[in-house]
Amino acid sequence: MIYGAMKFSIGGPLKLAFRPWVEGLEHVPAEGPAILASNHLSFSDSFFLPAVLDRKVTFIAKAEYFTTPGIKGRLTAAFFKGVGQLPVDRSGARGAGEAAIRSGLDVLERGELFGLYPEGTRSPDGRLYRGKPGGLARVALASGAPVIPVAMIDTEKIQPPGKVMPKLMRPGIRIGKPLDFSRYQGMEHDRFVLRALTDEVMYEIMRLSGQEYVDIYATAAKRQLAEAAKTEKQAQKQAEQARKEAEKASEREAAEREAEKAAGKERSDP
Repeated sequence: MIYGAMKFSIGGPLKLAFRPWVEGLEHVPAEGPAILASNHLSFSDSFFLPAVLDRKVTFIAKAEYFTTPGIKGRLTAAFFKGVGQLPVDRSGARGAGEAAIRSGLDVLERGELFGLYPEGTRSPDGRLYRGKPGGLARVALASGAPVIPVAMIDTEKIQPPGKVMPKLMRPGIRIGKPLDFSRYQGMEHDRFVLRALTDEVMYEIMRLSGQEYVDIYATAAKRQLAEAAKTEKQAQKQAEQARKEAEKASEREAAEREAEKAAGKERSDP
């Protein structure tokens, strides 16, 4: 009931304002459990995908989305609660992973749709990063549910970092054919199987989205970008300091020249 009301009040205006285009809706089953494995470009991904589906889809959302202060934070928390999203505390990586897996299995056991982002976090630059096998593969093998690859397209352009107002444009959603991994049943503790399953899903997402694939984790890429930004900032600070020191040295030299001229003039005066 709450989900339907929230979808009508938020999903309807969202579709009307942005008019997202969708391909492959026929690949989402009308009933029964399934896993929607999507790339992650924007905070809005968790809004647009549920908005275009007839069925409820439950995502794991970081706990901060439910506890952020201010009007925007309260609205975000209300939306996520209303559409049945599940908060997970990510402060402890291992505990958070286990909690996400248990929550996903609960959703699938109820015969519902479970959505997740195999990259584990939003892409820092629009490229597709290596999928984390711990969540997607383990949930898929433990539940036996089909995995449906999903590509969100251009959602990162709607509200880039630092922009307050969203840009009205048409994002895209491309849904692929369900992937059956029953051949790996009972092998959820084999790390090579988990890696192979995850890579197969990521390949399909890459094919659907057209993104450039980077074979490192997005979290590692974010650290690299942060370190590069820090190094650049330090270099700029050092360059600015060097410029100021050079200016001071130039001013001192000019003052010394003026003093020498004045002294020479005094000596030459009768």
